[in-house]
Amino acid sequence: MVEAIYNAWFAGFGGDDVFMQGILYITAIVASILLVVLPLMIGVAMVVYLHRKVWGAIQLRRGPNVVGPWGLLQSFADGFKLFLKETIIPARANKAIFLIAPMITFTLALIGWAVIPWDAQAAISNINVGILYVLAISSLGVYGIIMSGWASNSRYAFLGSLRSAAQMVSYEVSIGFVLICVLVKVGSLNLSDVVIAQEGGFWNWHFIPYLPILVIFFISALAETNRPPFDLPEAEAELVAGYQVEYSSMAFALFFLGEYANILLMSALMAILFFGGWMAPVAFLDFIPGPIWLIIKMLVGFVMFMVVSAIVPRYRYDQLMRLGWKVFLPLSLFFVVLYSGLKVAEVPFFS
Repeated sequence: MVEAIYNAWFAGFGGDDVFMQGILYITAIVASILLVVLPLMIGVAMVVYLHRKVWGAIQLRRGPNVVGPWGLLQSFADGFKLFLKETIIPARANKAIFLIAPMITFTLALIGWAVIPWDAQAAISNINVGILYVLAISSLGVYGIIMSGWASNSRYAFLGSLRSAAQMVSYEVSIGFVLICVLVKVGSLNLSDVVIAQEGGFWNWHFIPYLPILVIFFISALAETNRPPFDLPEAEAELVAGYQVEYSSMAFALFFLGEYANILLMSALMAILFFGGWMAPVAFLDFIPGPIWLIIKMLVGFVMFMVVSAIVPRYRYDQLMRLGWKVFLPLSLFFVVLYSGLKVAEVPFFS
């Protein structure tokens, strides 16, 4: 994406001046980041509205319907309200870490999108280790939560942060093995290559032969993003609101935005790995731009997240750990061996 913007906007400017060429290239990088981040922030506001509408429909309520047409401006009104609120810092909190923690969570939630391909050659950074990059960034996300729990000087917040750390470690292992199953077939860590390997129609998408590991990935993504029924770090029955219990105003909003950006990131990753990414399901729909298809698939994944959150009761913490270590870990290891064997045996579709 950076090269495309540079060639389209700045080609021919600057002549042979190396310094000017560098400035223009940096400008192209900033422009490509803004082209992703600004729509993403608007999208986060809209999916919060969608989340509340889905929950309202499941519970036979209207959901937001007053602020703006059909309630579409409700998320922006809530954001404006948080912006105007006072940021309250507990008296004995570590003020520096207390304020840095939500910034880290929000920033990491955004930079994970740097390798997400919206179309052919339409990623901010189309690196060959995109999968590893996403795993690394999602692993770092726990630091903001641990820092917030420790700096708050609250037992509830600290217990919530420890729960989150244990939970992320448990389910990231399973997500890693699921990714290996897909990458064994594709033969590349590049996310664009994963999508290109599924071209030719929905019957070539990975969700058909990889359905068992798709289920493992989806459930693990719920735990990874601390969504119900795995929202133990925020469990209001025991921990009030967990690691963010002492936060208010924009500090709370940064945690909130980061959480929903992570849910969208997991939905995008699921669409890329199993549902053809930007690819149309059938050839005659190719006239619809690739980014539109990816957004549609992300929204379907997001609605699945919200439906499960609304209808499945919360797990106990011991059940959560048992599911991660005693069920998903052996299962994911088994499927790594199975799909690797099918690849070596050159079974159609897996070879």
